[in-house]
Amino acid sequence: MPPEHKIAVVTGAARGLGRAIALRLAEDGIDLSLWDLNAEGLEESAAMARELGVRAVTCPGDASSAAAIAAAVARTHSELGNIAILVNNAALSPFCKFEELTEEAWDALMAINLKGPFLCCKAIIPDMVAAGWGRVINISSSSAQSGAHAMAHYVASKGGVIGLTKALALEYATRGITVNNVPPNFVDTEGLREAPVDVDAFAQTTPMKRPGSPRNISAAVAFLASDDADYITGHTLGVNGGRYSA
Repeated sequence: MPPEHKIAVVTGAARGLGRAIALRLAEDGIDLSLWDLNAEGLEESAAMARELGVRAVTCPGDASSAAAIAAAVARTHSELGNIAILVNNAALSPFCKFEELTEEAWDALMAINLKGPFLCCKAIIPDMVAAGWGRVINISSSSAQSGAHAMAHYVASKGGVIGLTKALALEYATRGITVNNVPPNFVDTEGLREAPVDVDAFAQTTPMKRPGSPRNISAAVAFLASDDADYITGHTLGVNGGRYSA
C-alpha cells in the first residue's frame, strides 16, 4: 500500500526541470526534500512549494557525494520522514568535441550524471523496501537514444542512466518499487538558453517546430510517481515532441 503522506526527493531542484518537477509533485500534495548545490535557488523552489501547501526542506550539497547524500537523507528523515519517491534529475550537459575531451572531464561528468543516481538509489531505496512501496524516476536524455554532436561523455552517462533504470526495475519488481526514466529532448529551460545553441532556429528542425516546456517533463514524472503507474517499470517514457520514436 502506498504511504498516506508521500515524501519525494528531487535532485537538481534549484531551477529548470528540477524546480518544475518539484512544484508539479507539490500540486499532488507530496512533501519535498530538495537537493542542489545552489542553496539560494533551492530556497526559492522551497518557498514556491510551500505556497502550494506542502512541507519542503532544502539540502544544499553535492548529489555525487556519498557523505553529502547521507547527510541529506538524515535531514529528510528528521524533518519529514521516510522517502517514497526519488527523482534523479541533477546533471551537467556540457558540449565538448571528442578530440578535446579529457579523462578528467569524462570522470567529472560521470560522477555527477551516473554515479550520483547510483548513490542516491543506494541511500534511498532502503526506505522504499521497508515500506513495500516506492517510485524511482531517473531523468535521462533522448541524446542517449539518438546520439548528440560534441557530447560523447554526456550521451554515455545518460545511456548508463537508462541501463541502471532497467536493471533496478527488474531487481525490485516484486517489492512494490517501480523504476522508470524520462528522457527529455529539447526543453526550454535556463540551461538550454545558456547552451551554445540557437534555440529558435533549432526548433524549426524538430517535428513540432517548437521546444517543449518544463511542464511537459514534470507531468510525465508526476504520472510515473503516481499510484496509477504501478504496473509500469523499466520503461523509458520519451517526451520529445516526436523527434525520436522508440
